[in-house]
Amino acid sequence: MRNRRPISDESISSTKVGVGRCCGHHGEFLQGVFADDVHHLKRGLLTVPCPIYRSHASFWPRETGPVTVRPAWCTKAVKAAELTLKLIKESIIGGDLTIDSNIPPGSGFGSSTADVIATIRAVADFAQLVLPRDTVSRIAVDAEIASDSLAYGDQPVLFGHRSGALIETFEGDYPRLVIVGFDTGDPPVATDEFAPARYSPEEIETFSILRALAARAIRSGDAAALGRVSSVSAEMNQRHLPISRFADIVKISGISGALGVQVAHSGNVAGLVFGAGERDQVDAGRRILHEEGFGKVIEFDVFAAPRAWS
Repeated sequence: MRNRRPISDESISSTKVGVGRCCGHHGEFLQGVFADDVHHLKRGLLTVPCPIYRSHASFWPRETGPVTVRPAWCTKAVKAAELTLKLIKESIIGGDLTIDSNIPPGSGFGSSTADVIATIRAVADFAQLVLPRDTVSRIAVDAEIASDSLAYGDQPVLFGHRSGALIETFEGDYPRLVIVGFDTGDPPVATDEFAPARYSPEEIETFSILRALAARAIRSGDAAALGRVSSVSAEMNQRHLPISRFADIVKISGISGALGVQVAHSGNVAGLVFGAGERDQVDAGRRILHEEGFGKVIEFDVFAAPRAWS
């Protein structure tokens, strides 16, 4: 269930403090409902990893409870720490947890999931343990109700965000992409208060097709095909959590020469998807977004994140 490892300077592990890290994400390439291995329908997503956003957790154990956290509003991280301590059956039942994160909350960057996973890793690190990614993911779902695939870093997986289980592990790595992300101008989304989408039979059939196309795109390194999958998924999400200026975003994508658009299916960020090496198109996309009044424009590479941060 878990693997012990030697204490090293790199892990900064000791009996007094544990540390854990996790990158954020930038919404999804695909989100919907998919059949698992036994043909049960599961809610799932294919995450856009975003290495420029990170959460760092430090855990100082105490033999008495409770677990406290700074900042105080990171209550899901407290739940994750308590669940992890219970799982690893340590005599320690309390501790002081500190979260240091640059991830904006409520926008679709996976801020709470990154905090939770960093916390789980920090508590395990204090106990000189490395928990398997599926275990980390299940703890995260128990702490959050719905989570993201951040425990798997930049590995392409179709992840059951309400079950914590993998629906499919895609063969290969993400094609090398550049995402130009931005704020859509819509209000932040309170994920805990957001009712899960109810999909029609036609939508569920479309998700099955998009899943197969995404698998082929990742296996063959076809950036353009993954951009098309992402665009269709983003358009389908308009029926459930509409972006007010989605038509403008699609237009900018076409004018700039992007491969497609991607959105946070439960957030207020979106991105233009470009292939690596398309500098002129990327610059055009950034310029037009600014001209059209979209704010908080960022740029990052997909598949360029150091895996040590995953």
